[in-house]
Amino acid sequence: MIIAQISDMHLKLPSDVKGDQPFAKIDTGALLRNCIDHLSSLDPHSDIVVATGDLTDKGSREEYAYLRELLAPLHCPVFLIPGNHDDRIALRATFADQGYFPESAGGDGDFLSYTVEDYPLRLIALDTLVPGEPGGWLDDAQIAWLDERLGESPSRPTMIMMHHPPYVSGIAHMDAMMCGNADALGAVVERHPQVERIICGHLHRPVHLRWHATVVCTAPSPGFQVALNLGGESLAQWTHEPPACCLHLWRPETGLVTHISYIGDYGGPQPFPWA
Repeated sequence: MIIAQISDMHLKLPSDVKGDQPFAKIDTGALLRNCIDHLSSLDPHSDIVVATGDLTDKGSREEYAYLRELLAPLHCPVFLIPGNHDDRIALRATFADQGYFPESAGGDGDFLSYTVEDYPLRLIALDTLVPGEPGGWLDDAQIAWLDERLGESPSRPTMIMMHHPPYVSGIAHMDAMMCGNADALGAVVERHPQVERIICGHLHRPVHLRWHATVVCTAPSPGFQVALNLGGESLAQWTHEPPACCLHLWRPETGLVTHISYIGDYGGPQPFPWA
């Protein structure tokens, strides 16, 4: 089973790509289209695509309609989770017919957390969005919900997806807006050894670490990356490093193996001269 992970697309409407500043000129729609073309060209194709938040830039219904249009060429199921740039109500309304979001009571506090049970690797999506805040949070009810879901299938290998990473990366300005209540999350994960991986977004960088008896992977962006600055007082800066996504390969005999797949034409592939 292959799970493609895209994250932090920050989708803007074409009419919003304007201005004299370099950041304002980033056409995230065109960059996401390149990513979709890239995923469609892979052989073998992914079995599913997961998108770990900051799907849009402003969380408007128009942006989500545009997102749906851009994702349409993918010939596999796509599972979404919100990030701090997203809006739960607009996201749910646009993708409600996909069937995986929980039923809503009508408010912005209705978490978009859910499970996907149809594949060899079980998927649990955690909604870390705090409306109006750049950082994330998992409240005690969400932690208890996760504990219950993991307890339902203790023998099934499981991947957890969330937007905000629960760990300190060393990029100071991003660590100031990580996921809060992470120790409670870690305690639950330690009780459930079937958790193969936690996959996150938010950092706009590929980062991997061992954390509370599992592995956490954070995906790069198909649009733009956060500058890698591991100094104590890192500035909030972005860079045009190559766009990329993650491919998570699940096999029972090996477990979960994660690859970074770069988007773009870099020449090749060509055979080695000694092959």
